Amino acid sequence: MGKSATSVRFAAVGDLHVTKDHVGHLRAFFTQASEAADALLLCGDLTDYGTAEEARILADELAAVAVPIVAVLGNHDYESGTPEVVRETLMGIGVRVLDGEACEIEGVGIAGAKGFAGGFGRGSLGAWGEPAIKMFVQEALNEAMKFESALAKLRTHRRIALLHYSPVCSTVRGEPEDIFPFLGSSRLEEPLLRYPVDAIFHGHAHRGSLEGKTVNGLPVFNVARPLLLRTRPDLPPFRLYDVPRADVESEEEVAAVP
Repeated sequence: MGKSATSVRFAAVGDLHVTKDHVGHLRAFFTQASEAADALLLCGDLTDYGTAEEARILADELAAVAVPIVAVLGNHDYESGTPEVVRETLMGIGVRVLDGEACEIEGVGIAGAKGFAGGFGRGSLGAWGEPAIKMFVQEALNEAMKFESALAKLRTHRRIALLHYSPVCSTVRGEPEDIFPFLGSSRLEEPLLRYPVDAIFHGHAHRGSLEGKTVNGLPVFNVARPLLLRTRPDLPPFRLYDVPRADVESEEEVAAVP
């Protein structure tokens, strides 16, 4: 599928889990995504242990990408306690790594944050009891506020949101129910009610479901690479998503005026 003159095409994928064994193994994949889209979106767990070596390998593999890259980090990128190393290494090659920030690609606004766990709906963990529980819930609230801050910065008509953790339960279904609370949080959905977007992309749930919706009907896509590989073996393991170009929309609106 080639690029479109009437829309901005995004290729989205998460959970690359790059290790030292990936040297030279992802360039063809990234080239394919780059040729198919106008921008590449990376939804966290870009490395497996968040080491400087893994970040450098990922940066080298991304050299094959000829389009803008926007990313958020995931929990694996924090494993070694130095997520800033992963972030700075990727930013050093021009990747826009969002952590409560927003950017714009060809007229489409993109807001991103890692997100956090905590559960969904009535199963959401409350800040009650031991200090450790309150700290956990506070982290979920902090990430939700960070995500809302990013969404509030968007000034474009068309908008996309990037997360690592899921904001809805529907895209984690397929995973064992016991681990649902660790795969995302309804607290990430709440900002989307105030600042709606065209689409939300996340990863993390390797055995979840490909698609879901927020309570206000916004489409949510789980783009964890292991999930895409397993459920769509006949397609490249990234999700293509088209957003109408602003100039095309303007022409259509003018043409519709009597």
